[in-house]
Amino acid sequence: MFIDKAEIYIQSGKGGDGAVHFRREKYIPRGGPDGGDGGKGGHVVLEVNPHLNTLYNFRYQKRFIAKDGNHGGGKKMTGRSASDLIIPVPAGTVVYDRDTDEVLGDLVENGSRLVVAFGGRGGRGNARFANSIRQTPRLAERGEPGQERFLRLELKLLADIGIVGVPNAGKSTLLAAVTNAKPKIAAYPFTTLEPNLGVVELDRETTLVLADIPGLIEGAHQGVGLGHDFLRHIQRTHVLIHILDGLAEDPVLDFFQINSELALFDPDLADKPQIIAYNKMDINHVQESWKEIKKELKKRLKQDQSLNIDDHLFAISAATGKDVRPLLYRAAQLLAEIPIQTKVLEQPIYRVEADPNQFRIERLSDGWRVIGESIERSAAMTYWEHYQSVNRFQRILEAIGIDQALRNAGIQEGDTVFIGDYELEWQD
Repeated sequence: MFIDKAEIYIQSGKGGDGAVHFRREKYIPRGGPDGGDGGKGGHVVLEVNPHLNTLYNFRYQKRFIAKDGNHGGGKKMTGRSASDLIIPVPAGTVVYDRDTDEVLGDLVENGSRLVVAFGGRGGRGNARFANSIRQTPRLAERGEPGQERFLRLELKLLADIGIVGVPNAGKSTLLAAVTNAKPKIAAYPFTTLEPNLGVVELDRETTLVLADIPGLIEGAHQGVGLGHDFLRHIQRTHVLIHILDGLAEDPVLDFFQINSELALFDPDLADKPQIIAYNKMDINHVQESWKEIKKELKKRLKQDQSLNIDDHLFAISAATGKDVRPLLYRAAQLLAEIPIQTKVLEQPIYRVEADPNQFRIERLSDGWRVIGESIERSAAMTYWEHYQSVNRFQRILEAIGIDQALRNAGIQEGDTVFIGDYELEWQD
């Protein structure tokens, strides 16, 4: 089954906790603090796997959680860092943040990697807090929490040649005739419900990857028919073979209507080299109409002075293979003439827009809530059972300005303050 869209939940690993530990050995009095740091949590990484061509693996597995780092130990032993969680995806996968719709990455090359969630750093052990004044610190950090987010994955097929046209024009028949692909073929509209890929070897030096795109109709760029779901697959192709149905009521009108839909979806599609293939020439009626159709196409296309129309018009029979090979060689020639540059979606440039210590205070019916990335992370990394760690957190509140801000807001003795997942009682 071809799946080209998926939504998944990812969570990177939490850093391991730093240890509060003191060296105790015979004949070594006052061994001092020797608590080690925690290990790093695992990243979540998307990696292109050349053996995949669909997002089918995400149909059932939608949650991916990396492992946490190990805790630090005595003798200044650092906890083991967790391995990264590698999620294989097919080439051509575009990665979006589901909630913000930002493009996080566009993976088009085999082996390409994208870190979509960074593992938390390990907390520092108490050996890191020792100094000449504080020689026995009962102070350490818990590991930094991991990141979590929802992703939307969209696949855009990577192919040299895209085969487009109205439903039942013979696109799948052509693909099946020239490659080992086995698309479903029948004589009714919308036979093809999913894109199909095939590889054709014209000779020892010429190999083409063809993509059969499901039939397009008027309004496809707005989601009518099957077009909206599959138009994006054409964006990756470099040359288009436009199949005209010789039995259609008005093949020329179909041709311009499909081109209009391509341009409305993405203006760049209008600039792609395009070959016109008038199909079903094994039928007498189609053979008789070809001269008139060719004349009409040349008349309508003559405005494009850069286009040698005769080199872009072919009459074929996909069912019998008549003149299919010259069509493919012409497509290969066009492919060789253009610079191959896979269009990669522009990724956002992240800039520091605000102080990382920025926060805001909300008045609740049962207390106060302090909201801020930095202070919430500090709360999660505090050992609340050790008074020195609590004192350190209090100093952070004062340094950032949260302490004074709460006083200015009117906090009273005994009020509850919520920071992240923690509830604190205010005391002067």
